[in-house]
Amino acid sequence: MTAVLEERDSLLVLPTGGGKSLCFQAPALVRPGLALVVSPLISLMKDQVDTLVGNGVAAAYYNSSMSANERRVTAAGVREGRYRLLYVSPERLLGEAAESFQRLVASTAISFAAIDEAHCISQWGHDFRPEYRQLGRLRSMFPGISVHAYTATATARVRRDIAAQLELRDPVELVGSFDRPNLVYRVLARANVRGQLTEVLARHRGEAGIIYCTSRKEVDALAAWLVEEGVRARPYHAGLSDEDRHRNQDAFLDEHADVVVATVAFGMGIDRSDVRFVVHAGAPRSLEHYQQESGRAGRDGLEAECLLIYSGADFLKWRVMLERGGELTDAARATLRDMERYAASVGCRHRHLVEYFDEPYGRDGCAACDYCLDELESVAEPVVLARKILSCIVRVGQRFGAGHVTNVLLGKAGEQVTSRGHDSLSTFGLLRDAEVSEVRGYIEQLGALGLVRQSDDPYPVLKLTPPGLDLLRNGASHQDLALARQRRVEKDRAPKRSRVEAESWQGVDRALFERLRALRLEIARSRNVPPYVIFHDTTLREMARVKPENVEALRGIYGVGERKAVELGERFVEAIRENAG
Repeated sequence: MTAVLEERDSLLVLPTGGGKSLCFQAPALVRPGLALVVSPLISLMKDQVDTLVGNGVAAAYYNSSMSANERRVTAAGVREGRYRLLYVSPERLLGEAAESFQRLVASTAISFAAIDEAHCISQWGHDFRPEYRQLGRLRSMFPGISVHAYTATATARVRRDIAAQLELRDPVELVGSFDRPNLVYRVLARANVRGQLTEVLARHRGEAGIIYCTSRKEVDALAAWLVEEGVRARPYHAGLSDEDRHRNQDAFLDEHADVVVATVAFGMGIDRSDVRFVVHAGAPRSLEHYQQESGRAGRDGLEAECLLIYSGADFLKWRVMLERGGELTDAARATLRDMERYAASVGCRHRHLVEYFDEPYGRDGCAACDYCLDELESVAEPVVLARKILSCIVRVGQRFGAGHVTNVLLGKAGEQVTSRGHDSLSTFGLLRDAEVSEVRGYIEQLGALGLVRQSDDPYPVLKLTPPGLDLLRNGASHQDLALARQRRVEKDRAPKRSRVEAESWQGVDRALFERLRALRLEIARSRNVPPYVIFHDTTLREMARVKPENVEALRGIYGVGERKAVELGERFVEAIRENAG
């Protein structure tokens, strides 16, 4: 904020929900002139402007979704100096048909330019958008203003590229912590995806969530299945019409739907703050992608779950896709390996993510991941176990995938196993007391450790690497090997709660919280705005904890400004009184 106020260029990296928007919105209220905000998506502009207007801030957007009359009204407001912030896409600002808009902004005093989702300008970023490359022209269009770039994930290389492309002048570079202590990270080897999703949904019944899939076909199938199961779910991917995508996104934002099943096309700029879970039903291509996508959970600072369900086939699929697109560079291979190592690692997941982004992690444990919540347990004799699995891969001729090898080890005498005589192998049933997900997890860990690889000839098959062969022949030289499995818990027993979750619910009247949520939804419906524009869950939980008895006391609740206290205070206080009586 100081950089904006002092008219000095800046580059800010903060995680999703870390307050990036506030860093340019607040200074815009005290700086003279109009703040120009460049945003990549119409949905992102609309969400932010709705929130600002709901908080009494004079803001507007100017984009192709508006009617001619709406654009005229907004243009008049710009000329008359009625707005403090104006949101616009890079195409509208600098595209081929941008002359009329450029004349419009030239007619008013621009205070500064804020570039949201700035990583889109870098070819090294995880979400490169060619149209963002035009933004370097801002310098010649508005030579006297400061330019400020904001993003959630950017390595040092991407930060350098952003600064160069935007022609930032001696920018203040601020990189906040990448840690999101309110997020609970879990990883599962893919076994029965629908069964694994059922367990997650049971923990978050009636709560908002996003399920990411790697293909449109999987999105459609999972969304249809969830609807059959009684879940208010909607699909979202680039194969749907614009109308269907907007309808499904709005249903999620307006709480007509609880779950969106989507490809990665969904999420940038989604401002629903109470997303309580994000599931990846397949590994993304990099930890940058995972950090950005999982970070859409818990933007309100309250607890949320981030679950990765993966298999080695995910990484093989990515390699094939990147190779076909001519993008399988050494750097791309390295980021895939980093993602694979995270998925199969045995250790604190917060530490793993934070240290990947070159930030030291100071705590001994996070109390917010499957490892630190004691949901994983180390295998007593990992070398013996590894040799059993490696031996089985060899005995089936290194010609079968993880599913077949798992069935042999579990002693499942299905047709695929018996027809090949694999039920007579010495490795048949060696792990008959284990579960499918457990054995698949071991295989994935051996892959991440470089002992096994998946080849594609023409379908994924497991093969031993030279280190894997060495372990099979000489286990004594691999005594540092570590393998882990999901700790077996009693059926229907809820997992241990994270520290943040326990603290955030302490003293909260849950029945009152649900009553206040219903009131918030009713008001949002009447105003035709998303519920989070009224109040965030953090505010409602604080109300349900403190139980203010009058509007004056309500003003002391986090997130209740003067305008909302006047407009909405009495209705919420009345609901609190009725609950007490």
